[in-house]
Amino acid sequence: MPTQKDPSGRRFIAVETEVPGTPEEVWQAIATGPGVTAWFVPTQIDGRAKGSIVASFGPGMDSQSEIQEWEPPRRFTAMNDGGMGPGSPAMATEWTVEAKAGGTCRVRVVHSWFADTDNWDKQFESVEQGWPAFFRILKGYLTHFRGQSCRQVQLMAFTPVAKDKAWAEVAQPLGLVGASAGQSVKSSGDGPRFAAIVEYVSPGASPEITVRLDQPAPGMAHLATMPMGGQVCVYICLYLYGDGAGAVAAREEPLWQAWLGRLFPAPVGQPGA
Repeated sequence: MPTQKDPSGRRFIAVETEVPGTPEEVWQAIATGPGVTAWFVPTQIDGRAKGSIVASFGPGMDSQSEIQEWEPPRRFTAMNDGGMGPGSPAMATEWTVEAKAGGTCRVRVVHSWFADTDNWDKQFESVEQGWPAFFRILKGYLTHFRGQSCRQVQLMAFTPVAKDKAWAEVAQPLGLVGASAGQSVKSSGDGPRFAAIVEYVSPGASPEITVRLDQPAPGMAHLATMPMGGQVCVYICLYLYGDGAGAVAAREEPLWQAWLGRLFPAPVGQPGA
């Protein structure tokens, strides 16, 4: 939804979801480093007022915030002075957990900033649009893998071809072409080891799927293609759970990277060529 504004000049976006678990269990998932890493991006949290949050979106892409208020298991706030990047306003974030009937909790995140113009509204709204995909992983984690340790395998490739064609190149060997929620899928041919239950298929123009993994290990995965920087980004993130997840990730990551490299070879003279 569009950026909301109040008379003080504060602008904000808000996103919420409902997930299974007690407030204490949900707090562990949204307010500790291992918990957040299990459904978002690799994250370190020093859980206290004036503590720090460091979320890693990739090499050289760390986002750092300072915790302002710390009220477990219900609420915390943090301030990111860097905002959305050079020149952007600082961004404040509030997380709240509210117990609901039936053993679930509402999780709400609000990002707010002060600005005299709408120059940064679209960038902040893009953050809002990204949360639902991560919240689907959060719900799957709390439903099926609550409290288990996680190792992520983050994979990206870039290509000049159209996003639908790029998606077909990935989806065909993984058994995802035409997949629907509830369907069992598995890889074939030279695709990497992959077997899963489809949990979500995007109805929108940009291909996007969330699955619950059986292979290469129990876990969740998010796969998508999207325009980025004049090209198409192919994004795959495997969230592998359990005591053996580290060994599986170490084995599988180079295999998946090599497979993506064959599908989308980097142009001569570019990184990875």
